[in-house]
Amino acid sequence: MKKTYFLYALPFLFFLNCKNEKKNSVAETKVPEMNQVEKTDSLVTTRIDSAQVPKTLKYKGNFKDGFRWKDKTGEYMVITSETGVYINENFTHENDGSDAEVFAHCYSLENNRQIWKVNDFIKDCMVDIDAAFKKNSLKVTDLDKNGIAEIWVMYEMACKGDISPSDLKVIMYEGKQKFAMRGETKIRSGMEDQGKPIFEGGTYTFDKAFQQGPKIFRDYAEKLWAEHVQD
Repeated sequence: MKKTYFLYALPFLFFLNCKNEKKNSVAETKVPEMNQVEKTDSLVTTRIDSAQVPKTLKYKGNFKDGFRWKDKTGEYMVITSETGVYINENFTHENDGSDAEVFAHCYSLENNRQIWKVNDFIKDCMVDIDAAFKKNSLKVTDLDKNGIAEIWVMYEMACKGDISPSDLKVIMYEGKQKFAMRGETKIRSGMEDQGKPIFEGGTYTFDKAFQQGPKIFRDYAEKLWAEHVQD
């Protein structure tokens, strides 16, 4: 009798085993989460999207990029956003031109307090406007290994009706200390007789904070510049 019961149970056990194998196979091929989590000796950083920004943190324009991180001073979030071309009613318009703005906000997640803000803009422009962050240029680092994150943003600004370099800026914050690198994009403007391309722009200057700060900051800024300087 026991033997007969075992024979009847075999098909059920086989079905159950196949079902478990299928379930495990689905779990093993599950697509990883979109968030990028990076850990170093002093930082834990996570790239975020607009859905992960707390409702209590306000920003203007369209979400571009964001990070949250934790260092020895606390837990923070940085958000970059752009308005695109629009009319800012708070600006003075003498030429019936258009405006465009970029924003970067850094908040403490412990009390939702704003730590710093970057706001740059083109206003009353009658020709082509460009006010945008460079793709994938938002970075969170701890290059000097002091346990305090450095936040890097890089954006392009222009109001022009010709083919010429645009303004290009790298802004970095370590805590509340601001560092700035300013210059021009690099564009191809012609060709020499020998077929060698001619470029215009691409130059930059460091502000006093960068000049007097650690060399590793300048080295990293120059690396970012080289990656994004050419249009």
